[in-house]
Amino acid sequence: MSNLRILLIGNGGREHALAWKLSQSDRVESIFAVPGNGGTASCSKVSNVTSVSADNFPALVEFAQSNGVNLVVPGPEAPLVDGVEGFFRAAGIPCFGPSKEAARLEGSKTYSKDFMKKYNVPTAAYENFSDFDKAVSYIDSINHDVVIKATGLAAGKGVIIPQTKDEAKAALKQIMVDKEFGTAGSEVVIEELLLGDELSVLTFCDGYSIRSLPLAQDHKRIFDGDQGPNTGGMGCYAPTNIATKELVERIDREILEPTILGMRREKQPFHGVLFTGLMITAAGPKVLEYNVRFGDPETQTVLPLLSAETDLAEIMLACTGGYLDNCSITIQDKFSATVVLAAGGYPGSYAKGTPMTVAEPPVGSTIFHAGTKLDGQQLQTSGGRVIAINSVGDSLRSAVDASYAALANNVIQFEGMFFRKDIAHRAFRAANKESMTYAQAGVDIQAGNDFVEKIKKAVASTKRAGADAEIGGFGGEVDLSAAGYPNAPVIVGAIDGVGTKLMIAQNMKKHDTVGIDLVAMNVNDLIVQGATPLMFLDYYGCSKLDLASAAAFVEGVADGCRQAGCALVGGETAEMPGMYQGEDYDAAGCAVGAVTDDARLPKLANMIEGDILLGLGSNGVHSNGFSLVRRIVQSAGLGYTDAAPWDQSKSVGESLLTPTRIYVKTLLPILKDIKGLAHITGGGLLENVPRMLPDSLTAEINFGSWQMPPVFQWLKAAGNVTPVEMCRTFNSGIGMVIAVDASKAAAVASALGDAGEPVSTLGRLIKRTEGQAGCVIQNLERWQ
Repeated sequence: MSNLRILLIGNGGREHALAWKLSQSDRVESIFAVPGNGGTASCSKVSNVTSVSADNFPALVEFAQSNGVNLVVPGPEAPLVDGVEGFFRAAGIPCFGPSKEAARLEGSKTYSKDFMKKYNVPTAAYENFSDFDKAVSYIDSINHDVVIKATGLAAGKGVIIPQTKDEAKAALKQIMVDKEFGTAGSEVVIEELLLGDELSVLTFCDGYSIRSLPLAQDHKRIFDGDQGPNTGGMGCYAPTNIATKELVERIDREILEPTILGMRREKQPFHGVLFTGLMITAAGPKVLEYNVRFGDPETQTVLPLLSAETDLAEIMLACTGGYLDNCSITIQDKFSATVVLAAGGYPGSYAKGTPMTVAEPPVGSTIFHAGTKLDGQQLQTSGGRVIAINSVGDSLRSAVDASYAALANNVIQFEGMFFRKDIAHRAFRAANKESMTYAQAGVDIQAGNDFVEKIKKAVASTKRAGADAEIGGFGGEVDLSAAGYPNAPVIVGAIDGVGTKLMIAQNMKKHDTVGIDLVAMNVNDLIVQGATPLMFLDYYGCSKLDLASAAAFVEGVADGCRQAGCALVGGETAEMPGMYQGEDYDAAGCAVGAVTDDARLPKLANMIEGDILLGLGSNGVHSNGFSLVRRIVQSAGLGYTDAAPWDQSKSVGESLLTPTRIYVKTLLPILKDIKGLAHITGGGLLENVPRMLPDSLTAEINFGSWQMPPVFQWLKAAGNVTPVEMCRTFNSGIGMVIAVDASKAAAVASALGDAGEPVSTLGRLIKRTEGQAGCVIQNLERWQ
């Protein structure tokens, strides 16, 4: 067998990983990277080549012939979609990659979706459009959420997930009319939005046989907790914890095998590596997309799992020659985790040419360069995703910890570098299902948000004079003046319940405090819109009315109304045997208030960068997150009559039943001096603070700027709940957030303090960059 001289096309982290593994082959004599990067420049057997352009295919062929190249490995998708394989096939040089025709699986979303339909490969429902007006009409005709994709290559940016029909139409105009993605937007695919766990699989193919690498899961969002805009990938781990033998076999049987068979029947057999993006839905795995090359950062993650004896160069030759079934591929029984380091500002604008230092990583870890280059002997940044560190370990935890430990020891340093600190967080949460997340406790915040989006059209159809019939705010409004009652105020209504906190009340046979909770949840939602609560109505449903518990509950409601300064004007009591069991009951309430038009909150137009965020302390858990609270308490082996670990002077149940703080009377006097309020309920700081802000601003909150009640410290530790999950599920010690002009912040804080409210300065408003979350909590990783 002759020695191999390989031409490797590309300059990213994927290409460095390929060069790293290929160079380990005894058969590989040399590798020419066109153009390569700062990492390939120092990789064994590799030479960077800049004398020929990666997109000049005739010149690449000439270079290959002049340098005795006998295997070509294109890294990115563009040369494959543009037909580079055909140029080398005509020259008699094996090329690891599909033909131009087969590369349409990635190059044309329309082709790939039609292909999946033809060969019964499970995927989302979809339609293709090349006519803008017809695409808009289709949006009007459907009721499910969608994903809109420019059919051609758009550098990974041509996929938009609109939240409303108006956003969908704007996206269609952006792609098809304004041509933001150029010719890639001549045609679009509108497909059903799938929900589930997103995974990917890299599969070697020789046209007949397939051999897959371990299922991997990457992290597309820029910020921890899967927040912020999408990126090319901020990290990855493999194998995934949901990759059971049954799931892998089903993916092979239902997706990969029909795909390869279909390509043969199309007379364009697939040679190379097929990247299949998958959504593991309740109905099984479905294809999100095909890529016709190695993924990034999946390549940097799964290649280190190949055994030392597994020869990547031999595998590639087998794929080009049609004998993959005669090739040995051994996967180590280990775990791999990759953390990507990005330039400050990415995925927006970022600096290039920043000097870097890279030290030798510890044993078991490998550094893969992406956006780097050498300027003389100085390594510099040259891209957004700059570099990555991968570690392999006997467990996923050890692999992840090894990567972060290396970073903590400064193996990579450059000014402005940024990386996520929660790679593999979904796997770790799933590993402790007893009490890790609100969703695992049976409550899905995102599902609630999705439900609101789903019903917006039906709600909007009820619009009338004085009422826009828009939902998603803290309360609903009717402008009585616009409704035909001249000089009348704006009426604001709020409706809410207490949730599963009632189960603790029933267990403790203490019902008055949850009556206060019911009022608090509603009147606090009125005050954030500037409204004075005027009246309250309650609903009490049960199997059989127990006079003592029902009376105690209503007495609590009356207490809450007195605290809020509103009248309890009526209610409904319903006995429904069979609907409820034993002493179970449920309750809901509705509060109505009024505000003049000029006093309505939030004052979005007045908010500016630099406005101060003040926080009012909570009394504890208040009334949200109790499905998770109850699960943590149960997991800790505690009863509600046991002493509370966070407050030995009270029982668990007594402490947890501390009623929600009512902020109305202390806030009313200062409403004229503030710009906005956010009641921190279900969804925590991360979900509720953005509800008072314009799209142009983000709340920047500094963790540690307020006093954390001990109950939250205990819940986090006992439930092994991540900091992000804590701030998305609970109020975490802040029941109300106030936006105020910097010049008035001290006076407002003083007035509230004099009224007995615990006040903290949480942070400020900053300009929101494209795709940035509406609330960012700085230094949250310090919550140990």
